[in-house]
Formats: sequence, structure tokens, C-alpha cells
Amino acid sequence: MSTDLQLSPTPRSTVIRGKKRAVQDRQVLYDILDAGLVCHLAVEVDGAPFLIPTAYGRDGNRIFLHGSTGSRSIRSMLEGKQVCVAVTLVDGVVYSRSVFHHSMNYRSAIIHGTAKIAEDPEHALKVIVEHVTPGSWDYARQPSKKELAQTAALEIDLTEASVKVRDGGPGEEPSDLEANLVWAGHMPLVQSWGTPVPHETDKPVPPHVSGRVR
Repeated sequence: MSTDLQLSPTPRSTVIRGKKRAVQDRQVLYDILDAGLVCHLAVEVDGAPFLIPTAYGRDGNRIFLHGSTGSRSIRSMLEGKQVCVAVTLVDGVVYSRSVFHHSMNYRSAIIHGTAKIAEDPEHALKVIVEHVTPGSWDYARQPSKKELAQTAALEIDLTEASVKVRDGGPGEEPSDLEANLVWAGHMPLVQSWGTPVPHETDKPVPPHVSGRVR
């Protein structure tokens, strides 16, 4: 799917290494974020780098994240410090005729910016829940006032971002191709959901859960 809305790289979001894999179509950024489940969020905390794997959700040209209101990383982000968010999807491994050219097929997105408190924290949490476990927000109990007070819902604008994509087979040296001594190619990585496992319940598996297996 393509869109006329293109990424506009800044000095820090311009792809330097592997420029031929850079993608400028913003829709590809959205597709990667929509397909992922976990992002890695980097921020400086007390003078040192801090990296957090966390769930997220996208709504238009922004992503939402959440954390404890008592978290040091959350406090650092709300001080206006710059953050970096990374999402990587591994689509397979690449076997070359030389180990130097072994690689991976992947889709990756890097976002730069600042985090701020979401204008509508409850909506932000709903977006995250529906991204990770679609159908759960209206099925399970809603957050209580106490739970909402303990949770910081943040949003980060997606304006400053870069995207890289690699697919297909290996790159090869002409001499290795000519010699053709070993097998080369790529192996796709396919992920699927397993069978839902109940927890202390005799309730049937709801459609929004069982439907993911199909």
C-alpha cells in the first residue's frame, strides 16, 4: 500500500549505512508499527542510557506507550529529554556462499522525538490494549480510577522517523557465484499463534481470542 505522504529525513533520521534499504513511504512506517508488538524505548536516565522493551499502540501519526507514574524513565521523558523508539520485524535469515554476506531479511523503524502526557490517557491505553490484544478493551474490566492514577500514558509524534527494509536472497561476490561451491538462499521466518491456554476459568474462549489462531 502506498501513500503520497513521504518521510522527510532530518540529520539524525537520515539513513547512512545501507542507504539503498531506506524507504521514504510513511505508510510503510505505519505498516511496520501495526505489525509489531514490542518496541524498544531509549532515554537518558541519571546521565546513563536506559533501554526499555514495552508494548505500544499507534493512532494516526503518533504512538502511545505507558508505564508506572513512579518510573525513573517516565520521569526523565517528561522532563523533555529526547527519546528514540525502535521496532524491528525479522522476516527471515539469508544464507550466502560466504559467511561475510550472511544476513537477515527485516523491516525496521526508528522514531526520534519527545514524549508527552497523552491528551486522553484512557484513549491511549485503549489503543495499546487493542493493538496487542484486539477486542479486549470492551470484553474485560475497564481500568479503575486507582489504576489509571498509577499509569502514565505517553504519546510520541511520528514526524521524525526512518525506515529500512531488506528482502530477497543474498548478496554475493562474483568469484563465489562463479565457483558455486555451496548452497545459498534465504529462509523465511513464519510466526503463528498457538492454542489459547485458560487460567482458572471454565468460560469458553471468546471469539476475539480464538479468532487470532485462525
